[in-house]
Amino acid sequence: MNQKKFSINLMAWYQENARSLPWRQTNNPYNIWISEVILQQTRVAQGLPYYNKFIKKFPTVYDLAKATEQEVLHLWQGLGYYTRARNLHRCAQKVVEKYQGRFPGTFEELKKLPGIGPYTAAAIASLAFREVVAVVDGNVFRVLARFFGIDKDIASHEGKEYFFWLANKLISSTEPDIFNQALMEFGALHCLPQSPKCNECIFSSSCVAFQKKIQAELPVKRKKQKSKTRYFYYFIIKHKNKVLMRPRKEKDIWHGLYDFYLIENKRLANPMSLIKNDPLLKKLTLLHTGKVVEQVLSHQKLKVRFIEMQPSFPLKINSDLKKNGFRWFKKNEIKSLPKPVLINRYLSKNP
Repeated sequence: MNQKKFSINLMAWYQENARSLPWRQTNNPYNIWISEVILQQTRVAQGLPYYNKFIKKFPTVYDLAKATEQEVLHLWQGLGYYTRARNLHRCAQKVVEKYQGRFPGTFEELKKLPGIGPYTAAAIASLAFREVVAVVDGNVFRVLARFFGIDKDIASHEGKEYFFWLANKLISSTEPDIFNQALMEFGALHCLPQSPKCNECIFSSSCVAFQKKIQAELPVKRKKQKSKTRYFYYFIIKHKNKVLMRPRKEKDIWHGLYDFYLIENKRLANPMSLIKNDPLLKKLTLLHTGKVVEQVLSHQKLKVRFIEMQPSFPLKINSDLKKNGFRWFKKNEIKSLPKPVLINRYLSKNP
């Protein structure tokens, strides 16, 4: 099958099988941008509610630009990788300040905005402005690698450059928006990572991977970075109807999100020994020690224990606590704070 026929057949498949999604009903670059950033974090089914919440809360780039970072992080809560949410906020401010609220209309100009890399820039440029530039995401890597039998490492610079070049050779010069959406949709619905629908595929007679039975081997991606384990001991210090919390300031996971008094240890530890060695905690009364719970992040595994403490006296926030951003929050105030999923889950089970 020649390249032109591949593109024609792919777009014909899309016209019959495309899902009806709100960001496909508009060429507004703001809506397309929001959807693409969210979908880099999660699948469509999980991302759609987040998209709807964002558009309802911040219907225009002006609304997002004038929001507080805390409001943006709170709405993003649960998607993970919060740097994307902060970049989303910074980008909106840049579009308002430098471009008077109008997104630049070219791939090259879009890449200059905070948090917008080649993938997002290509999506906005092609879907909103119909620039002839290919979008290459995980779905595109998979479809092209299998169809053409390409064994280049998609995580390498050479691999990324090659697939971008190939996708740009295949793209329709008259309907780049349809082609890009078709290629991504085909990977999402048909050429699946596991159990691809090869027997009912329109490309089965020409697909190298299907003919050689090497679907499971493509695309090639180098091994992920080894995961490390961290041990978190969260001390929930309660006083009357208030809880001691702070925003995380370290250049680490969950930057800007709120959590409790934390001791991180190099290995599993007895909470009592941690309490005895901490100048603040040893003055408090232990109420309850929870079981170890785990959370897996991209390159980290967290083993976490929640330990509830209570002062037997009015606990004032001293200079050390104040320096670390701690303050007392009422339960109704905590609801509006941006929090890691782990903290939010604990609070929902322990209101």
